[in-house]
Order: sequence, then structure tokens, then C-alpha cells
Amino acid sequence: MPEGTTFKYQQLGIAATEYSAATKAIERLIEKGVIKRITTGVFYKPKKSVFGELRPRETEIIKPYLYEQGKRIAYITGTALYNNMGLTTQVPKIVKIASRSKRIYIDSGSIKAKPVKSYVDVTEENYPLLEILDVLKDFTKIPDMDKKSGIRFLQDKLNSLSEKETNTLVKYALKYPPRVRAFLGAILNEISGQENSNLKQSLNPLTTYSLNLNENILTTAPNWNIK
Repeated sequence: MPEGTTFKYQQLGIAATEYSAATKAIERLIEKGVIKRITTGVFYKPKKSVFGELRPRETEIIKPYLYEQGKRIAYITGTALYNNMGLTTQVPKIVKIASRSKRIYIDSGSIKAKPVKSYVDVTEENYPLLEILDVLKDFTKIPDMDKKSGIRFLQDKLNSLSEKETNTLVKYALKYPPRVRAFLGAILNEISGQENSNLKQSLNPLTTYSLNLNENILTTAPNWNIK
């Protein structure tokens, strides 16, 4: 196991009936300093440096909580995600973890996390798409973000998707609030020059969406009742 990585019993590749023996083995390894405990049931192999042992990065400490039985069920969202994407320099004191199947709390030293509800079930394949939808959802709330840069970021992300991924993104967007669907529709409209009929038909034509965007920032905003 690489240094600096975190793990739970589930990552050890052993049967549940062997957990009792594994617990004793892990306790011996902790006594020898080979591994360290972060919290109950979560451990890591410390990385050595000239300055001594290094604690795992925040994302590595959180990583085991995002999986259950080896399958991803959650992902990091909110300001921590947007900071990692380069959309904000702000670093949150409390990380948000989105999951549909589980409410995940973490309180381990300086690492604190609280749950938010995901709009769809989270998998290893779809969470990057859900991250894009979260940027759209929280666009006006991302601290210190330049809106033009934010739009360019979203355009680049959407341009990099395959046709299949774009169709899946639209399918997920239909489960998000109307302003997210309108915002996604406007950006896809600007990229392709065409309106996505599934997104358009899901919206009330009399509703306007206040995102503080003008045509200089997003030329297709008026087509989707975005102001």
C-alpha cells in the first residue's frame, strides 16, 4: 500500500469474517508505528520525509468515506470542490459531501465534513458529471469567482464531453432545479448553436432565472430567460 494513502477494512481484500483477526493485526502495526489511525475504522500508512511523518492530504483522509463495499457512493462538493477546480481561492472549514444513499459526517482533527443530498445515485462513472451540475447550481454562490472565467470553465468542461456523456448530463440535469436546466441549456446552446429540446421542454416559458448574467458574458442567456 503506497505511503500517505488511507484505507478501511473493506480495502484490505478480506472477508468480513476475517475482520476480527485483521483488527488485532492492525493494532500490532499501530503499536509498531507502521500505520496510524485517523478515526475508528480508518487508517493510513504514514509518509516519511526529512521533516518526519506527513499526515495524508485532506482529500486522501476523506476518500474512504466516499466508498461503501468498494463502490463510490459520494463525492466532495461545495467550496472545497470549486477550490480544487480553480474557481475560487477560498478554503472551507467544513467540507460538503454529496450522497443519495448515506449521510456522511467527518470530525477528525482539522478535517470536518457534513452531508448534502445528491440529486441522483453517485457512481465512479457519473460523479464528474454531477460536479459540473453542482457548479451550475451554485454558480452565483461560488466565492470570489470571476463570472467570465466561470463560463469559460463550464464551456471547456462541456466541450470535452462525448455525445453520450452530454446526453447523460442532460438526463441528470432534469432532476436538478429549473435554473440549472436553463443555465445548462444556454451554455450548450452557445457551444452547439442549437437548443436542447429536452431541457427547453422541461422549463416553464414564463419563468425567468436570475443569475446576474448579461449577453456579454453568455450570449444565449436571453433565449433561456436568464438575466
